[in-house]
Parts: sequence; structure tokens; C-alpha cells
Amino acid sequence: MSIADLNAANDDVKTLMAGIGRRARLAAKALALVPTKQKDAALLASAMLVRANAGDILEANLLDMEVGRKKSLSDALLDRLMLDDARIEAIAKGIEEVASLKDPVGDVMANWDQPSGLNISRVRVPLGVIGVIYESRPNVTADAAVLCLKAGNAAILRGGSESFHSSRAIFASLEEGMDAANLPEGTVQIVPTTDRDAVGEMLKGLDGNLDLIIPRGGRSLIERVQNDARVPVFAHLEGLCHVYVDGDADLDMAREIVVNAKMRRTAICGSAETVLVDKAAVTTHMAPIVAALLDAGCEVRGDDATQKADARVKPATNTDFETEYLDAIISIAVVDGVKDAMRHISEYGSDHTDCIVTENVETATRFLNEVDSAIVLHNASTQYADGGEFGMGAEIGIATGKFHARGPVGLEQLTSFKYQVRGSGQVRP
Repeated sequence: MSIADLNAANDDVKTLMAGIGRRARLAAKALALVPTKQKDAALLASAMLVRANAGDILEANLLDMEVGRKKSLSDALLDRLMLDDARIEAIAKGIEEVASLKDPVGDVMANWDQPSGLNISRVRVPLGVIGVIYESRPNVTADAAVLCLKAGNAAILRGGSESFHSSRAIFASLEEGMDAANLPEGTVQIVPTTDRDAVGEMLKGLDGNLDLIIPRGGRSLIERVQNDARVPVFAHLEGLCHVYVDGDADLDMAREIVVNAKMRRTAICGSAETVLVDKAAVTTHMAPIVAALLDAGCEVRGDDATQKADARVKPATNTDFETEYLDAIISIAVVDGVKDAMRHISEYGSDHTDCIVTENVETATRFLNEVDSAIVLHNASTQYADGGEFGMGAEIGIATGKFHARGPVGLEQLTSFKYQVRGSGQVRP
């Protein structure tokens, strides 16, 4: 069925979404009690089916890619949208990794006895119903679904029109896997319309049936969700990630980290957008780092000192240091030591991911302690800002807020807790 046909068939979006919300709430109540073995069976079956249905998924992705090119999507967005055999295998492996992780539901976070004789436990429980609103990344369909499921939550997935066919093809495999494991109906649902009013209904909370929203996409989507949502939100607005090359940095290490942080995948939120070079390292480190970036196909925009290092460098403006390029473009500036680097990051950064390259442990410790970002690295690429690389399996996203979840949002971050209190007849005097 085409996008137009589905939209025509779902004129009453409010009624459609209300029904999805009710089914999700009923599923969440049942799913909270489903044993780990049953959830893992659903995940393993889903991974197997993603592999078995790879041809159908790739065929659906070709339709999305064709539409994306007709819409003149940027190369960065097309890269996010594109699936191939390797990426489908990565989706399947990601599902299996989540199945192998410890189930957080029921974990006793703390246990103690009170003088009253009461025994008190703080126990992890699912959040409930989670809505995930995303744009051009079809792999989010799998990541979001399986993480929510393993953590005992029902999920409502609303992908963008760009990934419409790909997301539905992936979801078909997940749905079949969940059915095979006899999970509650409505455990994971995908919104079957691209009508933007569906997003509006989710932001209103679906009549109280939605407990959390996680947006994945560009600035306009994130801003809309953060401004209009009537339920809690896990999100980051931008990934303005920095690499600071300290005066005590090893040159070979700094060069390799900078190129990887920018060029491994330019379209992800952990891609470095700015390099800061200590003035003490300009004569030794600047030219080799700039040349390595340029030779790797990256456009470099820099301040006066950076331009002097290589004639191919273009002038940078303040706007460059405020821009999340998500492309093979990077801005470079000279700073006066770690204090000035941290000032720049505080002024221009987005509290996402920032890195220091240095052999000076004291300087590194200061940077790690004082840079107020969700992820701070020492001598490692910003491309490690990923739940899978943190041992969390797949992730739904990176949260830069400070309440409940911060950094990669994995299984534990998709749970809350409650207190279980056991007594022996106590009454309070």
C-alpha cells in the first residue's frame, strides 16, 4: 500500500492514534510481567527473520532511496537512509546483542533494614509506554523496538516519510518474531501513516497512555518535540562535538583520532565538528592534522593560524563553530591551553560529546572533570559515543539532559524503579 493510500485510509488520525495508545498501555501492563526467557526468544526470532527477509528489506529501501533522491535529500541524509547487506547484518547482530544483555527488570538496586523492622528494596521496573519519533534512519526501527521490549516497555514507533518502506519492512520481521514468542498484542506498534498530525497526537500523550517520547532526527524535529511535548522527553538538540589537541598530545595519535572522529561516519551525532589546537602544539601538530583531514576529503574551515598551516583551508566564521555539519566539513581554531579549550566548548558546544588528546594525565583529568558534557573522552575518538561501544547493545539515542538519563540511552535508562517494603505487622506510632 502506498503512502497516499495509507493516509487516505487514516483520515481520522486522532482516532487511529488513540487506539494505538490504548493497545500499547494494555500491552505494557502485560509485558512488565513477561519473563526474560520469553523476551529473549522474541528477539532471537526477530534477528533470524531480519536476516531471512533481507531481500525484502533491501527492496523496500531502494524505494525509499529513489524517493529520497527525487526529494534532493543531502548526501548525509541519504547515507543515514541507505541499507546494504552489511547494515542489515549489523541490525540483526544488534538485536542478538540486546538479547544477550542482562534484563534490568526486577534488579534490586539497593536493599536495607530500618530500625522499625521494615525491609526496603529499590527495584527496577519498566517505564511503561515509550514513543519514538525518528526521521531517515530505518535501523532505529529495530534499535528502539528491541531495547524497549527487553526493558519491559511497550513501544510506539513513528518513522519519517523518508524511511517509510524500509521501516515497515524491518518492522514486519520484528512483529513476526514477537508473535512467534507469544508476546502481548501491541508490544511494539508502528504508526501506519505519514500524516504529521500523528506526531502531534503523540506529543499530547495519547490520552495519558504515553509515558516518554524519544526523538531521533534533525534540529527542527527535536525542537518541535521539546517545545510541544506534554510528556517527558529524552533528547539532544545537536551533536556539536569537539576534539581538543593539547600541547602534550602525541602527534600520530592526535592525527588518527581527529580524522576518525570526523570522517569515519560524518552523518552521525558523534562526528566531530570542531578541532581545537593548543597554541603550544601549532608548530608541530597543526599542519599534519590539517593535511590529513584534507587528504581524507574533508573541507577545513579555520582561523588565521589554521589557514597559515595549509593554503587549502577556507576562512571560518563564528557561524561555523555553531554548526553541526553532519558532512565532510570541520572547523579548526587555536586556543590557549586547556582552560581556553573548555571555555570554547562551553560557549559553542551542545553538551553531547567532547574529547581531549594529551599524554598529560593531570590535564586530561581536569578536562574530564570540568567539561559538562554527557560523554567526555580522553585519547579516543568521539565516534565511540554509541551505546553499543559502551556495552549497552543497541541504543535509542544520546540524551544530553540531566534528569533520569544522560548519554547513551540503553536498557537501564529505559527503566524506572519502585520501593518494595516488607514488614511483619508494623504500624506507625
